[in-house]
Amino acid sequence: MKLLFPTERILLTLWVGGMWTVGYIVAPTLFGVLDDRQLAGMIAGHLFTAMSYIGFVCGGLLLFGNIYRSGIKHKTNYILLLMLLLIAIGQFILQPMMADLKLQGLVEGSSAAANFGKLHGVSSILFMITSIAGLILVIKPESS
Repeated sequence: MKLLFPTERILLTLWVGGMWTVGYIVAPTLFGVLDDRQLAGMIAGHLFTAMSYIGFVCGGLLLFGNIYRSGIKHKTNYILLLMLLLIAIGQFILQPMMADLKLQGLVEGSSAAANFGKLHGVSSILFMITSIAGLILVIKPESS
């Protein structure tokens, strides 16, 4: 991704660095340190929500700037659009479904707990794809 302005480099660093920090360091640490898994999950959920909104802002600004400079069909735009779409699916489709299941009570062995586990798995896969796509933008040569 050709970043012409230092602000764009900062936006990309904040977004992708935040995703990697929260997703692969902070969340696992919460579950490893706190005895209360529900509390760890609640804190992690708030952090992932914050990162989603940071992603919407940073990704939207990066996409707008790249379209303005390089045109709509630039390959970087497809990566940014994919990332924004995956964040939107996670935040506005999967998270509300998971919240509804939590309200029903997640008793081990229940269908609500099984469904929550499936949705959490899908959410984790989408997050992983998004974080890898972000890493591609970070490491990709400036001339692309």
